[in-house]
Amino acid sequence: MRTIIEPFRIKVVEPIRMTTRDERECFVAAAHYNLFSLHSDDVLIDLLTDSGTSAMSAAQQSALLGGDESYAGSPSFFRFEAAVKTLFPFKHILPTHQGRAAEAILFSVLGGVSKQVPSNTHFDTTRANIEATGAEAIDLVIAEGHDPDNLHPFKGNMDLGKLERFLANHAEAVPCVMMTVTNNAGGGQPVSLENIRGAAALAHKYGKPFIIDGCRFAENAFFIKLREPGQNARHVEAIVRDMFADADGMTMSAKKDAFANIGGWLALNDDHLAQAVRERLILTEGFPTYGGLAGRDLDAIAQGLKEIVDEDYLAYRLRTSAYIAERLEKLGVDTVKPSGGHAIFINAKKFLPHIPPLEYPGQSLAIAMYIEGGIRACEIGSVMFGRHPDGSEVPAPMELVRLALPRRVYTQSHADYIVEVFETIAAEKNKLKGMRITWEPERMRHFSAKFEPIQEMQR
Repeated sequence: MRTIIEPFRIKVVEPIRMTTRDERECFVAAAHYNLFSLHSDDVLIDLLTDSGTSAMSAAQQSALLGGDESYAGSPSFFRFEAAVKTLFPFKHILPTHQGRAAEAILFSVLGGVSKQVPSNTHFDTTRANIEATGAEAIDLVIAEGHDPDNLHPFKGNMDLGKLERFLANHAEAVPCVMMTVTNNAGGGQPVSLENIRGAAALAHKYGKPFIIDGCRFAENAFFIKLREPGQNARHVEAIVRDMFADADGMTMSAKKDAFANIGGWLALNDDHLAQAVRERLILTEGFPTYGGLAGRDLDAIAQGLKEIVDEDYLAYRLRTSAYIAERLEKLGVDTVKPSGGHAIFINAKKFLPHIPPLEYPGQSLAIAMYIEGGIRACEIGSVMFGRHPDGSEVPAPMELVRLALPRRVYTQSHADYIVEVFETIAAEKNKLKGMRITWEPERMRHFSAKFEPIQEMQR
């Protein structure tokens, strides 16, 4: 059939509080035009993130009841550990309360002043946790990854030539090589199996551990199945194992591709490194068999890891993003192509060419989405990535707005509503104004900065 239906039935519902346009104008002004500062019950469709916002299955809800809350040695941990090791070939599995905790613990050991960590593209928390130690986060994505219109099937790939030159020139400063799958900051674009293996080989050639940020591993594996020669007949679960076969470790937010509302882990093979991070974990997260999580959350993750590799679900997931992107393109709303898995990325720079990058066209568009339709989305552009550790501000490579789709939460009618809101915005897009930052924190400013619209006479 042409229609790919949701491969699930809805058994429990949560009401949406409907708001008016006038109300939303007041709400967003009171939030200083930062959508993170809104009350979530003032949002109709929440596309701010797909992290921790998934709907749990009946089996996951059942698993919660079996959670054991023992401080040490809980059977919930051993079920969690077994589920992780079913997919990922690592010796040491250390649970954390979420992915950024795994990053913080890892780089508290590997980071430091004068260190440099290359990746295809570091996302915001990874970059911040690296930079918080005094190290530098280096992005080496392929050139196609900076071109929203390029149809390269694996725009998340590492530029292996740049990586080898970087390692040859800076090997002493590099504690590890990172790889993000999928490449969130670059438009949710996947990384090929060939590229993962190539990056791992280069890391090992220079004696560096290869670490994968695996938050959306299943979506990346399904893209490999669909797009990479020789992979179409293979099951996603087997592709996942191959993706991590040459890795020395991984960080993971289970709030993404494990259908969990909280949780994550750090997995490693090196005994010495594992012991060092385990000691740090005890200081900051808790005993290594719970890592800041309740036993019921560990059980929910274990069940979620079984469900995420279901190919009917993954086909529906990718098709939902593509459906919205295709309809937006027909309205003249440019998106990052090809469409990603977890989100639709709007090319705000192209959609709002009258707003300069450092007046934050992505933030302006995200505000308009909320005012017009109650949709909350996330700017991924010069607000998120424009401020450098030395205090300077440089436009980001792309000015995007991410519409991240919570897993198993919204239906096709919600998707059609999103498109209708954009139809209204597109008709009057030239009236949108840029934004200025009136206050910002030292790091990760997009979470809590305050904004105001720029009036024409103030330019």
